Amino acid sequence: MSRRIFIDTNILLDFLGERKPFYDPIAKIATLAEKVKLTMVVSPISFATVNYFLAKFETAEIAKEKLRKFKIISEICSLDEQTIEKGLNSSIKDFEDALQYFSATVSDCEIIITRNGKDFKKSLLPVMTADEFLKSLNKK
Repeated sequence: MSRRIFIDTNILLDFLGERKPFYDPIAKIATLAEKVKLTMVVSPISFATVNYFLAKFETAEIAKEKLRKFKIISEICSLDEQTIEKGLNSSIKDFEDALQYFSATVSDCEIIITRNGKDFKKSLLPVMTADEFLKSLNKK
């Protein structure tokens, strides 16, 4: 079974928005997912948020097309009543971060990939940037 990594919203935005200097590491991770070397798991919330921001800088159709292509190489986790309940009752201050965290745990992810590690201080899962994750792969 391939490694399952949870992609936080900011990382998805870095990738689809081609934001420098953050684009290259996530592009390499996406290539690994394309080659089925790992599974990228993403929350439906991330799709909605990224669509909102991309559509501000590109056309709505281009934003949707980028998301369609990304969906092919990723897995969208479920966001159900139990996940919402956990998020609402969590000690994680930011509700969206709580939903992301519980989505990652319910989806059996091993790692959360984000640029905002401080948002996941209470995480029982390892939290890394895309660059840190790539470096960890090279150590093996």
